[in-house]
Amino acid sequence: MLETSVHVEHLTKRFGETLALDNISFEVGKGELFGFIGPDGAGKTTLFRILTTLLLADSGTCTVVNFDVVREYRKIRNISGYMPGKFSLYQDLTVEENLSFFATIFGTTIHENYDMVKDIYQQIEPFKNRKAGKLSGGMKQKLALSCAMIHKPEVLFLDEPTTGVDAVSRLEFWEMLKRLKAAGITILVSTPYMEEASLCDRVALMQAGRIMTISTPQEVIRNYPLSLLSVKSGDIYHLLAELRKYPGVHSVYAFGQSAHVAFRDRNIEKETLAGFLIKNNHKSVGISPVEATIEDCFMELMTTPALNGE
Repeated sequence: MLETSVHVEHLTKRFGETLALDNISFEVGKGELFGFIGPDGAGKTTLFRILTTLLLADSGTCTVVNFDVVREYRKIRNISGYMPGKFSLYQDLTVEENLSFFATIFGTTIHENYDMVKDIYQQIEPFKNRKAGKLSGGMKQKLALSCAMIHKPEVLFLDEPTTGVDAVSRLEFWEMLKRLKAAGITILVSTPYMEEASLCDRVALMQAGRIMTISTPQEVIRNYPLSLLSVKSGDIYHLLAELRKYPGVHSVYAFGQSAHVAFRDRNIEKETLAGFLIKNNHKSVGISPVEATIEDCFMELMTTPALNGE
C-alpha cells in the first residue's frame, strides 16, 4: 500500500455566503501524480491555498507528509513547493535573480541544488539575464517551476500551471512533471483542461466545491454508464436543438463542430436517428459511436442526484 503524502478529511471553507469547499476528503500517495480537474470556481485554488498553509479552513483536518497544516505549517513550507495559478515571481528581477532569491529563502543556493532543476532550468538558462516580466508564457512557466523546486520539496502543488500557455508548452510541461514524478516527488496539480486528466495517475473531478469522483482516468471512463454517439450536420446550433427533442436522449453537448449525444438505451438505431435529422432539414448528417472522454464523464456526473443534493 502506498505511503500517504497528503491526507484531507471533511474539509470545509466558506467565503461569506459562498461555500468554496464542501466537506471534501481524499488521500494522495507518496510519489503519485494526482490531478484536480474542474472549471473555474470549483474550489481548486482554495484547496491548494489551504494545503500550502496560506489559508485556514473553517473545519476539517489536513496533513502534508504527516505534518498538520495549522500546527506545523513551518515544516510544511520547508518540504513543499507551490506554483500558484497567476505568475507571481518578481517581474523586474532577472531569471537568475528570481531563482537565486527563492533558493536563499530556503537557505540553499542554485549551485547546491542545480541537479534538482537542471532539466527544467537549462531550457531558460540562455535567458538568465532577461527580466522575468519579459519572458514568454512558456518560459515564465518553467521559471516558476524551477523556483518551486529549488529547495528539493517532497510535495509539489501546481495550481493551473498550464493555463494561458500554448499547446506545445503545455505538452512540454507535462513531460517535465513525469520526470519529477519518476524522481519520487509527490505532485498535486489542478487544471481546467479535461484532456490533461489522462496524464495523471488518479484524478478528482471537482464542481462547486465538491469532489464528484476520485479514480484513475481509465476507470472514470470505464464507469461511464451511457451509450454515446457523435453526430454532425451542417448547422450545429440547429442540430443541438433538434437532438434534444429526439425520444430517449439523455443529454446533448457540443464538442467542437459535432454533438455528443448520450442514450441510456444501448441499442439506438443510427439509421432512425439519421432519418429524423434529415426530415428536419439537416444536411451532411454523420453519426458514429464514440468512446466517452473525461469531459463526457464530468458532464454526466454534474447531473447526478448526489451532486445536486436531490
